[in-house]
Amino acid sequence: NEKVKRYIDFASEHGFDQVLVEGWNEGWEDWFGKSKDYVFDFVTPYPDFDVKMLNAYAKEKGVKLMMHHETSASVRNYERHLDKAYRFMADNGYNAVKSGYVGNIIPRGEHHYGQWMNNHYLYAVKKAADYKICVNAHEAVRPTGLCRTYPNLIGNESARGTEYEAFAGNKPFHTTLLPFTRQIGGPMDYTPGIFDTKISFLPGEHSFVRTTLAKQLALYVTMYSPLQMAADLPENYERYMDAFQFIKDVALDWDDSKYLEAEPGRYITAARKAKGTNDWFIGCTSSEQGHASTLKLDFLDADKQYIATVYADAKDADYKTNPQAYVIRKGIVSPKTVLKLKAAPGGGYAISIMEVKDKAELKGLKKLSGNI
Repeated sequence: NEKVKRYIDFASEHGFDQVLVEGWNEGWEDWFGKSKDYVFDFVTPYPDFDVKMLNAYAKEKGVKLMMHHETSASVRNYERHLDKAYRFMADNGYNAVKSGYVGNIIPRGEHHYGQWMNNHYLYAVKKAADYKICVNAHEAVRPTGLCRTYPNLIGNESARGTEYEAFAGNKPFHTTLLPFTRQIGGPMDYTPGIFDTKISFLPGEHSFVRTTLAKQLALYVTMYSPLQMAADLPENYERYMDAFQFIKDVALDWDDSKYLEAEPGRYITAARKAKGTNDWFIGCTSSEQGHASTLKLDFLDADKQYIATVYADAKDADYKTNPQAYVIRKGIVSPKTVLKLKAAPGGGYAISIMEVKDKAELKGLKKLSGNI
């Protein structure tokens, strides 16, 4: 309860809408790889998770809790409980669920990408719509545009996300491929925002997230999803609040997208216009080879003034040896601005470009151009 309240406080302070809590419900001590038909009932919390109190506390703070349903791949069991689980959500103030399907599917002989499971995913989304619940499905089939018919399917994982960079060794070039492959079918919940890439709170030798901090910011632009997660611990964000500002600023949905440069497997640089505004955000992710960009900002409106904040890899940044080295530059830009930036090996950069609403914002700022 105390940890969840701490996360709710952090979310409220920094403008996040929801807090996702995994492992809240009984069954987690004996779920993985056991191939058991019954593990979770999706409604029984552990004694130290007070559902009503925490949802009331979140509401006071202007935040909601997000539900988590891990099926442990016992889909037959999930379908037995689905109505009851969604009713529990509706009764307790939840309006979104992250679902998971880790393991070998039960009933036996069915598989994640088979027809039986495709029917299940559709059934779950339609049932959620009856309860006005949004679904973010992990370990699900790759989407094919179904979210256009059922917009409560707000996102999917359905490819190797950030967690695989650590425990399964995804290489840095992975994020330069996904926009051309997995994302053709719909938005992807990649779970970006990892600032402690060495996972230093874990003792001993272990794997790490193959990225620089600046690249983690870029993923909020290059990996499209109207549901984005800040996936690290609050205390890690508090160590780098100047960089965390980009996560607070970046939009969730867009009116326009421009792909400024790309070579699948090497780099991708995308610029997106925040929905309902004149603000733009740019993100670049690179492979292990790094990348040098020359960016023309000629897509900006000539009759408006803009302030750009650049979050870039430092000169000595490297995803293996120096992932948390970054620089921040701020200045005035226009459609005539040309910026030269370098993404480190396994790195990237992110830029927020905000329309000037008050000329007082320009005080003390110089034009931004050339090498960053």
